[in-house]
Amino acid sequence: MLKYKADLFSLLYMVISTSLLIIQWSLPEFNPFLFAASLLMACTSFVIAHNHNHLPMWKWDFLNKLTDYWLTIFYGFPPYVWVPTHNLNHHKYTNRDGDYTITYRISEKNNFFTMLSFPIVSAVFQQKPTSDYLKYQWKNNKGLFFYCISQYAFLIVFLAGAFYLDWKKALLYIVIPQQFSVQFVLIINYIQHVHCDEESKYNHSRNFLGWGNKFLLNNGLHTAHHENMGMHWSELPKAHAAIAHKIDPSLNEPSLPWYLFRVYILGAFIPKFRTKSMRLERLQKSEAM
Repeated sequence: MLKYKADLFSLLYMVISTSLLIIQWSLPEFNPFLFAASLLMACTSFVIAHNHNHLPMWKWDFLNKLTDYWLTIFYGFPPYVWVPTHNLNHHKYTNRDGDYTITYRISEKNNFFTMLSFPIVSAVFQQKPTSDYLKYQWKNNKGLFFYCISQYAFLIVFLAGAFYLDWKKALLYIVIPQQFSVQFVLIINYIQHVHCDEESKYNHSRNFLGWGNKFLLNNGLHTAHHENMGMHWSELPKAHAAIAHKIDPSLNEPSLPWYLFRVYILGAFIPKFRTKSMRLERLQKSEAM
């Protein structure tokens, strides 16, 4: 039923996330270790949402829709939104003018504050393509329109029921992991493009290798993904290996955690750990010519 056997890992992540919610809800007291695990697994929910959006996991449409509703709960937002904001916009412009998620809208700097503020700014500007998409579907495909709306309705009903049963558990075990997932995906988008060269064929994205990339189902291999957004995530390592020599070495990071610590913690005090803007360097060279 799965299109790719590799998505057994996606299913495993879904089972773990669901189990963590059920177990925590059933416990009489808060367990910090299980809570930390649920936040970690929330990161995989956005990965699955991203991958499933580009290439639905199942051969059967019914199962793909069930997965959409699961993602609505655990990702924390209707997954259809990926289509207008990501597929039709971000992949078209890739951090160039016209991209609603451009990293330099407010500042050309890359620091802890610009990283944390990016999700808020990005979310505001993504409202337009989302509403435009719904308006278009209302006029041209009412079936799809109501399916998109049903994801909002499902999320609202689920949250209302959870808060009715126990508002503290609903807040801790559902809402906080949801928000962690939604914010983390926007931060990942930021660090994958900030200070890269959006006009370059191969240097428009930053890649993250190592165990973190494997845990996030190869979502760290962002250049190869932009080369072919319909490629299944399990095929990205081979695609990345084919173009790795064409990518500036500084954009192939060995570790996501080390990058975050080096750039946003150490970089706040030690200039050599900060990133250099390839975009600004290109613009300065253009002005000098």
